[in-house]
Amino acid sequence: MILNSIYMDKNMLIPIIMVFVFLAGYLAMILEHKISVNKSATALITAVVCWVLISVQNFPHVEAALGHLNGHLADISQVLIFLLGAMTIVELINVYDGFRFITNFIVTKDKRIFLWVISLITFFVSALLDNMTTSIIMILLLRRFIEDKKERLVFACMIVVAANAGGAWSPIGDVTTTMLWIDNRVSSFKLISTLFVPSVISAVVPLLIFSRSINKGETLPSVASLNKPSKPGSKRVLIIGIIALIFVPVLRDLTGLPPYMGMILGLGVMWMLTDLIHQERHYLKVPHVLAKIDISSVLFFLGILLVVSALETIGLLGQLAQWMDVHWRNKDAVLAGLGILSSIIDNVPLTASVMGMYDSTIYPIDSRIWEMAAYCLGTGGSLLIIGSAAGVVVMGMENIKFSTYFKKATFPVLIGYVSGLAFLLWAY
Repeated sequence: MILNSIYMDKNMLIPIIMVFVFLAGYLAMILEHKISVNKSATALITAVVCWVLISVQNFPHVEAALGHLNGHLADISQVLIFLLGAMTIVELINVYDGFRFITNFIVTKDKRIFLWVISLITFFVSALLDNMTTSIIMILLLRRFIEDKKERLVFACMIVVAANAGGAWSPIGDVTTTMLWIDNRVSSFKLISTLFVPSVISAVVPLLIFSRSINKGETLPSVASLNKPSKPGSKRVLIIGIIALIFVPVLRDLTGLPPYMGMILGLGVMWMLTDLIHQERHYLKVPHVLAKIDISSVLFFLGILLVVSALETIGLLGQLAQWMDVHWRNKDAVLAGLGILSSIIDNVPLTASVMGMYDSTIYPIDSRIWEMAAYCLGTGGSLLIIGSAAGVVVMGMENIKFSTYFKKATFPVLIGYVSGLAFLLWAY
């Protein structure tokens, strides 16, 4: 009886402790500049502590915790490999000045018009590639026009919003829609036709608000610096790089292999190509480019995903989703709430929870609930800088503070999110 009581107390106590550990770690990440501790270190420590608690809960049968950890790590590793491959390919194109051919098409010097142009490009490119890869490309492109990091803030925030909005209406643009698409919850044509307009609204509304923060007639400070001679082979590297990125979903459809395999293939081809182009210029080869990759952002992403997977393993995310379903009753309200929650907790486990909550036999392919889930979980992550893969990448590349993004972007994004959702409900 005493052992049973201890076991029950342990099962009740561990989740409570994990919640406090998560909140403390989350707060430390937000206040990284106040406490002078890098958010990547905090995320990694929080992740390990959470999994230690899961191990304690399963003691002496620690192999159960290890089974869960290995399973989640397999999924997380796919994301990290994909991210590393995408960052390397994009940085390689950047080193070769490949993006110069794209910047030549942007002739405006007006900051407001430039904000609209860069946002629209991000919106549509993220539907073809994915929001994370697109964010990397667009930030590097942005740096070629605006050298001052403070002046790039509004543009960087809008890139996050446009990338997530663009990915929400495409089956390959966001991990949320991809999960629903692969599991036959949505079809490509129905998803695009239903969510395109709401996604546009969710991006255009904050774009209008951000435009007003830029003084009328204000011009770009560094356009003149773009007229530099390009490096040998830059056009070939750009073309091969774009083909490599576009080929990722093609390989997945043709072979069924996960996306990171296509990214590895693309990186390998580009590595071989650049080695053949430049035998002597080592600064234009992949080993040199790898030194430029922001590994701290990758480690932050690793820590965040491990923390979220720990919360999912212990059942807290599933219980939260079910509690919302029972007490709110209205499924539209539940999905809208989960969309807002996805700005705090990664949308991957939330999407998995939604797919587990609602039976596909009761809600067949292209049911309203799956389209709502794709929109809410896809665009809701823009509310906070750490709410999406695109946000985390931009946060690392531009070193944007959590509080800065919250003050600058959260309210405009919320208005856009609600506006797009209102249109979607009206359309139904």
